[in-house]
Amino acid sequence: MYSNFVKGKFIRRYKRFLVDVELDTGQVITAHCTNTGSLRSCIEPNADVLLSPATNPNRKTSFTWEMIKINGSWVGINTNMANVIAYNLLKNNEIKEFKNLDLIKREVKFDKSRFDIYAERADEKIFIEVKNVTYKDGDYALFPDAITTRGQKHIQQLLKAKDQGYRVALFFIVQRTDVKIFAPAWDIDPTYSSMLREAAHKGIEIYPLKIKVLPEKYELLEKMEYEL
Repeated sequence: MYSNFVKGKFIRRYKRFLVDVELDTGQVITAHCTNTGSLRSCIEPNADVLLSPATNPNRKTSFTWEMIKINGSWVGINTNMANVIAYNLLKNNEIKEFKNLDLIKREVKFDKSRFDIYAERADEKIFIEVKNVTYKDGDYALFPDAITTRGQKHIQQLLKAKDQGYRVALFFIVQRTDVKIFAPAWDIDPTYSSMLREAAHKGIEIYPLKIKVLPEKYELLEKMEYEL
């Protein structure tokens, strides 16, 4: 995680990719939001937020929105971190079903898609697609929080890879701790939800992973139960 977070208070999000934040100094700045979803259940006026400074000095926004504090705990907003977390969990042997991998690569092309992770172990060749989950409804962590045609395509491609002999899995990185069970968001994207359920029946492995995110680190708390 970052060691140089900048603290502030959430003001508003707009145009999907922009968020206004009042820094502790009182200055109001505009930061970049990597998350293209609706961020429902993650928006709270005046909530504490953490920003990371941009590494590119030529970027229009000088900060990236990383976290927001909801219900007393941090929620990870940056979708790019989900891939980093998944990769490191595999690398550190923290997921028992994927221990002792011989090879782990990020962003590997297959057919007309690019999957987040490719891995090998003995005779197994594995493709893993990673999704970031922030949407909460009661005790449920739900995905997606907006219609995702890209996610639908990924399921189709994972099934194609399975038909060609690959082991395939979906990692749902739940970057909040105030939830107990994972499920697809049927009311938001019934097509994706139906495809996910059918894909599970056809052998795509589902791993909802609850992550405790903190400014200085993240921690895998559990593989969550799920309902399809």
